[in-house]
Amino acid sequence: MNISNDIHNYYEKLVVQHFTAGKFDEKYDADFLADLTCIVLNQLPTRYIRHEVDMSFYLPASERFEMETNVKAAVAKALEFMKSQPVSK
Repeated sequence: MNISNDIHNYYEKLVVQHFTAGKFDEKYDADFLADLTCIVLNQLPTRYIRHEVDMSFYLPASERFEMETNVKAAVAKALEFMKSQPVSK
């Protein structure tokens, strides 16, 4: 077993989906997005999975909605934090 290949945090996928839907890659550079991703994920609980199909079949719609809502709130809070920081050169 290789943890880095076999197991991952499902919230990572949800954050990437949120960034894609919001076209964050068109609004922010790669360094900003990397920092933002870390701040967002550090606010969220972990939900480790091995197979995406497990989440598709066994995750109730209400829990999926709650997870997506948590991601949106964490992204908003992280963006507010990131934008309030002075730009370093």
